[in-house]
Amino acid sequence: MSPQAAPTVTPIKHVVVIFDENISFDHYFGSYPNAANPPDEPSFYPRPNTPTVNGFNRTILQNNPSGVTPFRLDRSQNMTCDNDNAYTAEQMAYHGGLMDKFVLLSATGNGCLENLNFGYYDGNTVTALWNYAQYFTLNDNFFAPTFGTTVMGHLNLVAGQTHGATPGTIAGKVANGTVIGEVNPTDDDCSSGASVVMSGPSIGDLLNASGITWGWFYGDWTPIGIDQGKAVCTSGYDGHYAPFQYYASTANPHHLPPTSIGMVGQSDRANHQYDLTDFWAAVANGNMPAVTFLKAPHNSNGHPQTSSPLAEQTFLVNTINQLQQTPEWPQMAILITWDDSDGWYDHVMPPIVNQSNDPMNDALLGPELCGTAGQGAYLDRCGYGPRLPFLVLSPFAKKNFVNHELQDMTSITRFIEDNWGLGQIGDQSFDAEAGSILGAFDFGHPPMTQPLILDPNTGEIVSGGRRSN
Repeated sequence: MSPQAAPTVTPIKHVVVIFDENISFDHYFGSYPNAANPPDEPSFYPRPNTPTVNGFNRTILQNNPSGVTPFRLDRSQNMTCDNDNAYTAEQMAYHGGLMDKFVLLSATGNGCLENLNFGYYDGNTVTALWNYAQYFTLNDNFFAPTFGTTVMGHLNLVAGQTHGATPGTIAGKVANGTVIGEVNPTDDDCSSGASVVMSGPSIGDLLNASGITWGWFYGDWTPIGIDQGKAVCTSGYDGHYAPFQYYASTANPHHLPPTSIGMVGQSDRANHQYDLTDFWAAVANGNMPAVTFLKAPHNSNGHPQTSSPLAEQTFLVNTINQLQQTPEWPQMAILITWDDSDGWYDHVMPPIVNQSNDPMNDALLGPELCGTAGQGAYLDRCGYGPRLPFLVLSPFAKKNFVNHELQDMTSITRFIEDNWGLGQIGDQSFDAEAGSILGAFDFGHPPMTQPLILDPNTGEIVSGGRRSN
């Protein structure tokens, strides 16, 4: 079904989810909207009446429970080491709400700053993101569904679920049928090492069942060749960034391209798994999918050590500038979030909405405990996990608005489900209890009429941002 023919509950006919890597809320927005503005960096000055966020306060900066004061990273420090974000280690860092063990997660090794994970950026480095918050909506009460790593974040986004893995036990990676560490998709020619197949439905299955066009578009997807019938991927390809590969119904093991650009978003040999170039070709061809997931290449997704906030900013701004100039923009919502926190410090203890008491892996409330799971509940899904940034960009998004409503990553999934009447994933998926993102929108007043165009290098405003009177 074409997106024009698919009825929606809201005026939003196109959802574009940009899913970046390994950032906590405080790491990018802890000091928002106050930037240091040194003379050698892009400047940021908040608009009048900019609301505050649940960010750093005097206690956090002067008497931190961890004994380490969060410190500003300047623009020249955009490349950093990678911290620890393991399922159990993150629980230990949060220490039942005492928030005093984050030093356990800090990167170590030659060249790594001491207590690196207490470092944060402000509007002189993540300038574009702060400007997007000025003209659209930022949520400061948005969480990963569970503690843990990249794979878990991606599975939670597309299925609200990390349970259902086969094999059901892999030391340090899968426990009680639940993914707790980095494993690759079995149905992928480019996988190596420990791998799993996930059971149960994903949002892709719900979209397919309702005939809604969709796709996952990943910048490192296209193989560099074929060897004995199997794809040979680039060195940058990472199966963790292709979550639909974990599900037999949506996998494209050989990374086959679509049969034609006109088939992008529909079911063919590509099975809704594509390269980013396929997305822009489909846009130019007039068949942008109704639901789009965009994954930057590894060097542009913001992941510490392999990418940076500046490389991420270039990708985001170029992408969003181009999206705002498409015919679909007047009915579009761009949703930006990150897969996990990378162990970067955040001062907010998440509400624990899903309990687990696996003696081998849970440690939030002491050894063996993240509360006590109910009868029949899947173990090793302690959550919510860390607080993450979440931005909603749309002509209908509230301007310069901070949403404090409780949401998690599956609030995105739930919005897609509800907007197109897909039903829910079920089987203890977090989507059943996800908070709504509708509070980010204002459908009762005229939408923004002029795109907000930013400079991809500095993140500063070039033009736009006006709304109808």
